[in-house]
Amino acid sequence: MTAAKLTRAQVAWRIAQDIPDGAVVNLGIGAPVMVADYLPADREIVIHSENGILGMGPTPPAGEEDPDLINAGKQPVTLLAGGSYFNHTDSFAMIRGGHLDCCVLGAFQVAQNGDLANWSTGDNARPPGVGGAMDLAVGAKRVLVMTDHCTRDGSPKLLEVCTYPLTGRGVVDRVYTDLAVIDIADGRFVVREMVAGLDADGLEALTGAPLDFADGCGVLSAAIG
Repeated sequence: MTAAKLTRAQVAWRIAQDIPDGAVVNLGIGAPVMVADYLPADREIVIHSENGILGMGPTPPAGEEDPDLINAGKQPVTLLAGGSYFNHTDSFAMIRGGHLDCCVLGAFQVAQNGDLANWSTGDNARPPGVGGAMDLAVGAKRVLVMTDHCTRDGSPKLLEVCTYPLTGRGVVDRVYTDLAVIDIADGRFVVREMVAGLDADGLEALTGAPLDFADGCGVLSAAIG
């Protein structure tokens, strides 16, 4: 049986199911913004964007975009009833003041002790920019990472030690990849779920660090195609 990787949308859906009712959450630039499209309808979750939005909604339908309402990645968004927008200074005071329950960030690498590298690969052809990620990594109460398990050339992104410049030390709580859901606990990667058709040895072969497997490790799946 061949393991079927989850799509980006499916990973976003899976992350959305773990965000609790009443949480104030920041969704990082790139794939993490997709999480807003899959939040459970029966939960009141407040989405924050560091360019100055609180109460951000899902992506608007094609043709209904408002050019004056964008997220930190300059993508058009919606504003839910009761939402607001404000200046950058107030937005970062929320982040640095510890008022975010969690954030969802992309990553180039994550180390088994929770170190995060997501702003530079050392490629001078693509100038790096750490942006608000360094503030979110240390300011949010819980840091969730959304990333592919491996790079396009097959190199693992989950490592014993990051080789890229760090965004934050020991900040990551949980990693969601296209193959598994993995917690960081006591300096180890602990697998909570993995896709059907993949066994422990297969997942460890795709990971650059030893893995522990939780009792009752479940199947990683999504309710969307």
